[in-house]
Amino acid sequence: MPQIASQSALLVRQLRKAYKDVVAVDGLDLEVRTGECFGLLGPNGAGKTTTVEICEGLTAPDSGEVEVLGRRWSSDAAQLRQRLGIQLQDTQLSEKLTVRETVRLFRSFFRQGAEASAVIARVQLEEKQNSRVGDLSGGQKQRLALACALVGDPDFLFLDEPTTGLDPQARRQLWELIEKFKESGRTILLTTHYMDEAEHLCDRVAIMDHGKVIALGTPRALIASTCAEHMVEFTAGTVSHTLDVAALRRIDGVREVRPENGAVVLQVAELHTAVPALLAELTRQNVPLTELRTHSATLEDVFVTLTGRHLRDE
Repeated sequence: MPQIASQSALLVRQLRKAYKDVVAVDGLDLEVRTGECFGLLGPNGAGKTTTVEICEGLTAPDSGEVEVLGRRWSSDAAQLRQRLGIQLQDTQLSEKLTVRETVRLFRSFFRQGAEASAVIARVQLEEKQNSRVGDLSGGQKQRLALACALVGDPDFLFLDEPTTGLDPQARRQLWELIEKFKESGRTILLTTHYMDEAEHLCDRVAIMDHGKVIALGTPRALIASTCAEHMVEFTAGTVSHTLDVAALRRIDGVREVRPENGAVVLQVAELHTAVPALLAELTRQNVPLTELRTHSATLEDVFVTLTGRHLRDE
């Protein structure tokens, strides 16, 4: 079997998977480079979960090719399982076992890896190692799930929504663990509904919709190529006022105007010129301003521009 190029940890070509009533993955091409944290983003129904499950060897594709670490699931499944770590969005662990017993159980599945105590220390659960899983908090359970994914000393780590439902402190703790894994030269494929998480952790991201990749690049490059530099959001008027949106689009430096949740969002090149021009236009239309906010463009803005939805609206 030809080996995958050394710089590619995951190579997907013309991947397709259809179910009875929907095409989940539609001719997908994807490459994840060795040593990078790659984010796969998309709304529910975009096909990202099916894609990840195929890459993990949990689901068989209808057609297309998948190579993980230079190997294929059809011929190298046993070898691949020894080199991958997988954390599911909702990992179901036995609540009667202790933390130490759980990690030791997962360690027994691999020919090599760290001692259970070392992995428990790595995810900062030493004080809970004798506690039953059922007594852990949500953040502690997520750290335990990560420990189970790391215990085989994997070369490639799959993380599916690893911080969903966690408080900000617990999320930051998991971010630190993920960053330390990446610093060791290993590869990560991450799915997340948090745009700030993708911007912070990922070297590159792919945005999926309707089974295809519709945007690919570094977070910074995607923001620069898809959105203007700044976003202006405002609410204005009452039921007796009608806003002329077309006039807003004619303001110098305004790249896009869209309604959103009762407000209006503008992509603008320069705040110092666009905001005064906007205020002047609202005055001209005799539409009273009720609220105004600005922020630098983010990956969330890219996502909305491309899909028309916020990722977490789903």
